[in-house]
Order: sequence, then C-alpha cells, then structure tokens
Amino acid sequence: MLPRQRGKIKKVETINRLKDILKAGESVSVEFKSEPKEPLSDREIYENIVCLANTSGGVLLIGVENDGTVTGARPRHGSSTDPFKLQAAIFNNTSPAINARVSTHEVEGKAVIAIEVGAYPEICATKEGKCLRRAMTTSGPECRPFYPHEHTSRKSDLGLVDYSAQIPEGVSWADIDPLEIERLRQTIRGRRGDEVLLSLDDRQLAQALRLVESRGGDLLPNVAGLLILGREEILRRSVPAHQVAFQVLDIKGDVVVNDWFYSPLLKTLEAIEERFRARNGEKEAVIGMLRLPIPDYAPVAFREAVNNAVLHRDYARLGATHIQLHADHLLFTNPGGFLEGITLNNLLTHEPKPRNPILAEAFRRIGLVETTGRGIDKIYFGQLAYGRPLPDYSQSDKDTVRLLLRGGDASLEFSAFVYEQDKAGTPLGLEDLLILNQLQHERRADMQTLEILTQRGESHARAIVERLVERGLVEAKGEKRGRVYHLSARLYKIFGGAAGYVHAHGIDPIRQEAMILEYVEAHGRITRGDAMDLCSLKGDQASNLLRRMTKAGKLKLHGSRKNAYYEKA
Repeated sequence: MLPRQRGKIKKVETINRLKDILKAGESVSVEFKSEPKEPLSDREIYENIVCLANTSGGVLLIGVENDGTVTGARPRHGSSTDPFKLQAAIFNNTSPAINARVSTHEVEGKAVIAIEVGAYPEICATKEGKCLRRAMTTSGPECRPFYPHEHTSRKSDLGLVDYSAQIPEGVSWADIDPLEIERLRQTIRGRRGDEVLLSLDDRQLAQALRLVESRGGDLLPNVAGLLILGREEILRRSVPAHQVAFQVLDIKGDVVVNDWFYSPLLKTLEAIEERFRARNGEKEAVIGMLRLPIPDYAPVAFREAVNNAVLHRDYARLGATHIQLHADHLLFTNPGGFLEGITLNNLLTHEPKPRNPILAEAFRRIGLVETTGRGIDKIYFGQLAYGRPLPDYSQSDKDTVRLLLRGGDASLEFSAFVYEQDKAGTPLGLEDLLILNQLQHERRADMQTLEILTQRGESHARAIVERLVERGLVEAKGEKRGRVYHLSARLYKIFGGAAGYVHAHGIDPIRQEAMILEYVEAHGRITRGDAMDLCSLKGDQASNLLRRMTKAGKLKLHGSRKNAYYEKA
C-alpha cells in the first residue's frame, strides 16, 4: 500500500514505491486509469474501488495509461485535487461505506492520484447498487459483474458463511443412505472417533453431528449431511460441485489411471486410499537388527492432504478436487483459495480456520482429522521425517489451493536417525525437523532464514536452534549478530557426509593460523588476498585473522592499504 505523504523523506519513499507499482504494471490488485480528454467520472471511480474491495484490495492510479505511462491526472476540485474531498465522496457513495486512502503525487512533472482500499470483510456495492469484482481475463485484469450466485463463494472465503450448513432444496431424510450410516459407524470404530456417537440410533447420530436439521417434523440433511451420508444420485443433483479425481501419470505425463468419484466422502476416501496404498512403494533402512520401512510418501501426510482438500474446498464453486500421482511427486488441488488472513507465510502458525465448519467438526468427531485442527502439521512432519523437501503450496492462488509433495529417494540415514531419536525418548518436533531439514539440504542458514522458516519470530527461532545446539545436532559459527548454523560433525558422520561438514563448518581458526605461517615460511610474505584464497575467507575475515596474528606477535605488518603485506615476526 502507498503511505500518505508526511514530510520530505516520506514523500521520496512514496514516489519510489509508486514507480515500483508503475513498473510492475496492472494486476488483480492494481488498476491504471488515464484521462486523455476529460476527467474520469465519479461513478467510474466508485465502481473501481468497489471492484478492488470485493477482491483482495489494491490501488487505483488515475493519470496512468494501461502500459504504465504517466500522462497525468486532471484536477477534480477546481485547480487541484483535494484528497479528503475525494475520500469523503467514495465513503458516501459506496455500501457499506468504503474508507479509502487518497493521495496525490507528481511523477515526471505530471500528477497522479492514488486511491487505496483494503479487501473488505463483506460484499460491497456502489450506492446505485452496482456490484463488481476484479478478475483475470485473456486480455488482462479487469472489473467484471459480481453476480449474486458468486456471493456465496466470496462469503465463504471471508469466513462469513458455512456452505456445508446450507440445506439444498427438495431434500429429506429419505435421501440418506443407510449403508453410509453403517460406514460412518465403522469409521468411528476404526479411527477411534467419539465413541459416544456409537450408542445413538441413526437419526440421533446424524443430529449429534449436525448433519441434519429438524423442520416441519422431518429431518432435512444439509450439504455436510449429504456429503457424508447422502445417496450418490442425490449428491449429483444437490451438490453438483462434489467431484474427486484420482489420477496416475507416467514419466511422460500420460494418464495411466483416471478414476472419478461422485459418491459420499467416506466411501470416496476409502477408495482413494486403497488405490494410493497399492502404488506407494517402500525402501528399507537397517537399524541394527531392525528393518525400517521408508515409503515413497508418508501415508499420514497423504491422508491429511486428501482430507484437507475435500474439507476446505469451495462446494459453491464448480470444479473437482484432484489427487495426481506423478513419477516423482504428488499434487493435490482443490477449488477455493486460502481463507482471508491465511497466507504462505503463516500456514504453520495461523489458527485453524475451516471453510466448511460443520463438515470439519463432523470429520473431527468421526476421527478422520486432528482434534486440534492442525492436520497441516502432519503433512509437514510426514515429509520432513524422511528427509524430503518441504511441502510446496507456492502454486496456490486466490481461486485454488495447490499442494505439491515431492517424492523420489528419501534420506534413509535421516529417516533412521529420526526413528532412533523417537525410540530413545528424545523425539524431534516439527520445528526441529524444519531446521534440520533446511541445514541438510542447504548446508547452512542464518537467523533470518530460520525465522522465516519457523514462522514464529526471531526469539522463538533462536530458542529452537539453540536447543538443537545443546543436543549436539547443530553447530554455530560466527559472532551472535552474524551467526550461521550448520549440522554438527556427529550428524554429518551419521548421514555419510564428513566432507560436507568441513565445507559447512569451514577451516578451524587454529588450522588457519598454521596454514598462514606455513605459507609465509615457504614464500616469505603473505597478503590479504593470499590469505583469502588460502583459507577460503572473505576480505574482512582475512583482515581480522592477519591483524590478530600480528597482535599476537606471530606476524609483522609492512606497508599499508593495497601495498600491505605480512612477514614472519
């Protein structure tokens, strides 16, 4: 967002930020409007602000061509533009009233009006009743009509409505399948769900899980009730968005298996897990007399990923949930982006926020998902415990969540180490694994990297990594402010990479001094550049080492600056 101008320094920062936006071009959150012949109408401004507020918020820049060229904004109040008057006009002509931020700027001698708005927690319209939202089209981002039937999805994104609690038209208790009620009971027993539910009759069971509502003397199933207990033909009619595809693709990308499911969720999940289990290969790690099976993909991570996909998808939006097994990765996709407030940077720390609360609560009581609602932790743990890369959500956007789990060869040594720690009564937590996995793949990490990785702030990340240092699993190098962490010699030895430890840890300071003295003995003198090459040091590190050896009486400095060199004292 563009901060309002306050003083000379702030103005420079604002212009620089404005130039960055102009350079990046239009997007879902940025709109350019030019005024070649006459000022942009007030109505058009209100519509564009509503459009941004109904999407993800953003900024409207007036006086800019579509390609980012600044042509200048015309004054709106006599000979100038009063930001406060324009702000008040937007506030009074939108419903609910939108409190935008308005500022004026000068770029290359031409005026630009910037109007910023955040994403609103409810659906907005102009006072004339026009409702729009921003969307990507083949010709680029633009404002499009925001139709009433699309409002449910938006409210679901904002957490304002539970679509799974809606009662479809024309349904009744007769649409509940007795076989699915029996499957529900078996699932509760098998997954150790809430055993109190088993003592209830069929109708009481559905009521206890809030899968039905009492109306006019009958029990009517809601969307969650149909998804769990409904007959397939009723599901297809009343919840047409419910589709789950399990696909297997070969190394060329050709589809080998293409199974589509429209049946109730418990039946669908059983079928998908059966197909996955048949294709999930295993290797073995030998620990003493024990052979530890290492699957291609952690079953618990797969199960939680599938559950998340069907629980958090947007059932008001057409499109299937896809589970694709590729040659070297698993890809899960489901319609509906992250809920408001959840981003890639807080996935591990944001409190649970289900899109379909009644459906999620039923899954929890049945025993299908974590009672804490933190199934994502199991997805991460399942990947990291086998030394594989982090789960990847980076391909997600506002309309779809995409999760990629990489397969391929696991680190058998890392898997065995995690298992041994657990058996020894010193288990590794998720945050421990996050850090160890980072150091295993990237060799070293500074505190800023670990802070981003753990998503909990510097003090928390420091406490975790220092605990690993105390356990002898991680070593620190450098001063506190610039400290860098890497795996300990013990772990490098366990993982079969002793040479990697030397590369990560660097050459010991005592050995560095010995190498410097040996060099001087052989060549008579040494420069800072020689020391940098000899000991693989940076310039300031080499200077500090030579200065320290001179102070200790081991070397003698001759010359200064570029002409400086050192001889044996």
